[in-house]
Amino acid sequence: MNGHLEAEEQQDQRPDQELTGSWGHGPRSTLVRAKAMAPPLAASTPLLHGEFGSYPARGPRYALTLTSQALHIQRLRPKPEARPRGGLVPLAEVSGCCTLRSRSPSDSAAYFCIYTYPRGRLGGRRRATRTFRADGAATYEENRAEAQRWAIALTCLLRGLPLPGDGEITTDLLPRPPRLLLLVNPFGGRGLAWQWCKNYVLPMISEAGLSFNLIQTERQNHARELVQGLRLSEWDGIVTVSGDGLLYEVLNGLLDRSDWEEAVKMPVGILPCGSGNALAGAVNQHGGFEPALGLDLLLNCSLLLCRGGGHPLDLLSVTLASGSRCFSFLSVAWGFVSDVDIQSERFRALGSVRFTLGTMLGLATLHTYRGRLSYLPATVEPPSPTPAHGLPRAKSELTLTPDPAPPMAHSPLHRSVSDLPLPLPQPALASPGSPEPLPILSLNGGGPELAGDWGGAGDAPLSPDPLLSSPPGSPKAALLSPVAQGPPVIPPSSGLPPPTPDGRVSTSTCGPPDHLLPPLGSPLPPDWVTLEEDFVLMLAISPSHLGADMVAAPHARFDDGLVHLCWVRSGISRTALLRLFLAMERGSHFSLGCPQLGYAAARAFRLEPLTPRGVLTVDGEQVEYGPLQAQMHPGLGTLLTGPPGCLGREP
Repeated sequence: MNGHLEAEEQQDQRPDQELTGSWGHGPRSTLVRAKAMAPPLAASTPLLHGEFGSYPARGPRYALTLTSQALHIQRLRPKPEARPRGGLVPLAEVSGCCTLRSRSPSDSAAYFCIYTYPRGRLGGRRRATRTFRADGAATYEENRAEAQRWAIALTCLLRGLPLPGDGEITTDLLPRPPRLLLLVNPFGGRGLAWQWCKNYVLPMISEAGLSFNLIQTERQNHARELVQGLRLSEWDGIVTVSGDGLLYEVLNGLLDRSDWEEAVKMPVGILPCGSGNALAGAVNQHGGFEPALGLDLLLNCSLLLCRGGGHPLDLLSVTLASGSRCFSFLSVAWGFVSDVDIQSERFRALGSVRFTLGTMLGLATLHTYRGRLSYLPATVEPPSPTPAHGLPRAKSELTLTPDPAPPMAHSPLHRSVSDLPLPLPQPALASPGSPEPLPILSLNGGGPELAGDWGGAGDAPLSPDPLLSSPPGSPKAALLSPVAQGPPVIPPSSGLPPPTPDGRVSTSTCGPPDHLLPPLGSPLPPDWVTLEEDFVLMLAISPSHLGADMVAAPHARFDDGLVHLCWVRSGISRTALLRLFLAMERGSHFSLGCPQLGYAAARAFRLEPLTPRGVLTVDGEQVEYGPLQAQMHPGLGTLLTGPPGCLGREP
């Protein structure tokens, strides 16, 4: 990818409503003033309108109209288009923007560039840039002011910030860039995680102006150790670039801190580069995008991350037989689901195909497990799984698909910095806006050469406008230099603990008390429901997805305060079980009317396996086998989700 933006590093949080996670800390008085002055606008209300040229300069001229949902582009000359092609750019497809200037001293025009990821005819996303020439004034200063006005307005819309009702658009509206800690498992997703991060994630978040530090994890529980030692005040979010296992480590690390009550408020995000990618599938659905897998899912989630905004995230506290405790954001599984999950580990090199192969092998050797399932029913009836086929509570349906265990990674950890979209040779990077003082770097001797993306024969190359690229209060863009290979170097001020030897940490000693749960092994209160059955599987799930393409609980929300219990009793045929799997890809398995399938919405549950041998998993992690119990803690965490579907839905 060429065309590296040193785009404006002005990002921030959504300042309102149900999106609760803060991105950055903007100028509060300006935001309050803008909110007070900005009346509600229809999606089609023009916010800005103007005429622009194109780059190269001999290209067509356009009329641009910016609304709260899209940028409308109409060609004016040489010949107006009756049906403009590419004339509508939804903001849901925009990662960021920047202003540029020509390197030719005689060029008085300024340039406004947007970075987009439209879907192609075959459905996949590809990066595209649109560069417009502001040339309506006689001087560069006037043209630059117009280009900046458009860039500021677009950035505010992308961040969910209101524009002032008086039409005064200045850099005061833009807060400092949010500071993100990116944790990457370089061997996630069949070893593609680092390559995808370098080629797609870092360019996109740089286009959005996000400030970041990036660390490659070296081993299992490395991420957990890192977040346990962070100075959280230096960060606005922690984002994992891997499968679900790395986020499991992060959340349990935050909850194992002595200051867990503040630590768990840290917004966390996930960019899918693993096998299962269940939470990313739920984030993708929440954002209003069509179901996606692989690279398309990663690009969708990256676009949502660039928009900012957090959402309350329910966390399930799970107490194991030994009395130790861990926290789940995804699922607790026993029987067929956990068997397939763990046994398919030998096929990890195949990526998500491992689950398909593991499912086929599991069906061939289908087992049943005797057990006792007890639960505290939800006091509020959840939405019916399907409007046309709602089943009685505790007699509904659901199914499964395994979630990957956290990847084992062993690679050297190097710390360096970068702010620009690459390719970058370094295995660990950071933007110049990162909290720790990192070495000043340079890429190819200086700033990125933009002419490769947008230049034409005879046109002077463009370079970033330094004023808009560096809003007040933000660090100057860093130059880059090669990074020396060697052992990890962690500056004393970084707030990161030094690497420690391999050691498995699987339980939390802190976190909120489980006030709904009696001691494990003691009698349950009379308002609990108990089932003793021969089960094929038991699954407790929090979000809607159990895999990127497995919608296990289509009615579930991140913050509904419920754990969705489902089970399959013995007596189901292999064909019927396979049919449930296939229907789950569309979220339509509730309509099959399978008599062996049960469902209940609960606030807490206890599972007591009566079969002496079996496998239990929490978020894909194998845990000790034996009785366990769990309680939902509504809205305990914060998940970076981007705007909800009403804003992010594709046209």
